[in-house]
Amino acid sequence: MSGFTLGDLTRLAGLLREAGQQDIMPRFRRLAAGEVRSKSGPLDLVTDADEAAERRIAAGLRRHFPGALVIGEEAASADPDLLAGLAGADLAFVVDPVDGTSNFAWGMPLFATMAAAIIRGEVVGSVIHDPVGGDFTCALRGEGAWTEAVDGGRSDLRVAGSVPASAMTGAASWRFLPEPQAQTISRNLPRVAASFVYRCAAHEYRLAAAGHCHYLLYGRLLPWDHAPGWLLHREAGGYSAHFDGTPYAPARISGGLICTPDQASWHTLRAALLDP
Repeated sequence: MSGFTLGDLTRLAGLLREAGQQDIMPRFRRLAAGEVRSKSGPLDLVTDADEAAERRIAAGLRRHFPGALVIGEEAASADPDLLAGLAGADLAFVVDPVDGTSNFAWGMPLFATMAAAIIRGEVVGSVIHDPVGGDFTCALRGEGAWTEAVDGGRSDLRVAGSVPASAMTGAASWRFLPEPQAQTISRNLPRVAASFVYRCAAHEYRLAAAGHCHYLLYGRLLPWDHAPGWLLHREAGGYSAHFDGTPYAPARISGGLICTPDQASWHTLRAALLDP
């Protein structure tokens, strides 16, 4: 057992749903100019919806899980030192109130709210909520991954089967990788069947965990962007590792990440995309 129960996961999902209903969807396609701001660059945005949703979720987590460390994307942007406590916390939550903020700000219905529970450095529970569709994808360490529809219907998730690199489809986000690694990967992408970027890791992880694509590749690994989806993919039967082959760790934000259906596929894809 993970120490984080299905009941705990249900409470987490309820907080994300409430934020979607109260803070996110009422602002979708209704944002005024002053309600969208740039952080580090033109593709790194924050909106009033991000900030309001994070405040609501963080308050709920502190109410339901007293003493837990809560690290939201926007709070960590203001105080990066928050990340220092992640690896050793008895219980921590990482929260991305609106993953795919650029899509949200531009009126595209491809964004999500996600959170993960982490116990002493191990991801033990995760929820990704689609405020547009109203459904959830959830994972509990050792208990599998599933989608829960609006009507409560549940279907288990399973990654795709193994195929050669030339038949693999997936998401490759190389924008934050150092050179010459970024150029190597972009030059090698024709070695796979297809590559796409949704600008929303939540929906890319959902796609891979449901078996609708074969791989995911990321450079920058902020924990709120990847801990929820990583557990979802793992519990759906997938395999992942940093570019150097070491296991994913939520406190590590560099070193790249590759997710594939199994370990053999990981080595095949790594060679196809990272070898000069």
